[in-house]
Amino acid sequence: MRDAGGYRGRQAGSTGPLRGRLWGAAAAGEEEEQSYEYGSTRYLLLCGLGGMLSCGLTHTAIVPLDLVKCRMQADPGKYKGILSGFSATVREDGLHGLARGWAPTFLGYSLQGLFKFGLYEVFKIRYSELLGPEGAYEWRTSLYLAASASAEFFADVALAPMEAVKVRMQTQPGFARTLRAAAPRMFAEEGLWAFYKGVAPLWLRQIPYTMMKFACFERTVEALYKYVVPKPQRQCTKAEQLAVTFVAGYIAGIFCAVVSHPADSVVSVLNKEKGSTAFEVLRRLGFTGVWKGLFARIIMIGTLTALQWFIYDLVKVYFKLPRPPAAQAPPTQKQQE
Repeated sequence: MRDAGGYRGRQAGSTGPLRGRLWGAAAAGEEEEQSYEYGSTRYLLLCGLGGMLSCGLTHTAIVPLDLVKCRMQADPGKYKGILSGFSATVREDGLHGLARGWAPTFLGYSLQGLFKFGLYEVFKIRYSELLGPEGAYEWRTSLYLAASASAEFFADVALAPMEAVKVRMQTQPGFARTLRAAAPRMFAEEGLWAFYKGVAPLWLRQIPYTMMKFACFERTVEALYKYVVPKPQRQCTKAEQLAVTFVAGYIAGIFCAVVSHPADSVVSVLNKEKGSTAFEVLRRLGFTGVWKGLFARIIMIGTLTALQWFIYDLVKVYFKLPRPPAAQAPPTQKQQE
């Protein structure tokens, strides 16, 4: 079901430009009608829409867990664990307190998803064209890493303002309960810098996270179809392919959580405090401090990543977007082998 399989160069006998489609013949086993040409503007915009839905909805759904995780990072003395963190939050703010920060979460991560998934597809196609069919297949992992890192750079610029508001609402007692109250206060106190001072730590957290998320997912899908699924991908039903997507997404999410957690701890503390810098926070937390809340983050990010890939592929199914198979060597390379 994945279209991050292998490079698809222009093929003889095709009825139109393939726009750098990724490796192997164009999903020979897919007989369903496709609504949009792979790589077209509409295709890429719908991929962006899928990213908006997958990131915006999933991050909003886990706001309670994210809130407790942020408070464990920002105030480990008070919020010592997941269960005690939930108990303390409910005791102080009631059940509705667990939803604090849902609005900036939804807006911020919807914008992030638009750029993350939409631009990933754009960069993947462009870098594939630069490498050519054989090069794109041989260097596919590097291709996934480069495309996802490029996309996330821009996605984090879109995310940073709402992430700053969310963390301030969740971790600074008495600051503000709503987005419309928090954002103007932050601007009045610190100016525009309040919304972008965390963008560098975001890059440190999100770019490694996204590189792992996409590259690990793509290669895990490839491995599952090669070694685990007992029949060829083209013979699998849509439901079976979506199940593979979910499993591969969860596996990728576990690795994502580990590589991005130290920077996530810095972001949580940095956005809570006025006037701090990322290096000051990092020195204060130390090696042990940056790993606080890792278990909660593994649960959160594993589930989150699996659901994001599931929703993203579901959007592709709904709109009948092209979904080429997992990575396959181009015909010329197969002949050489």
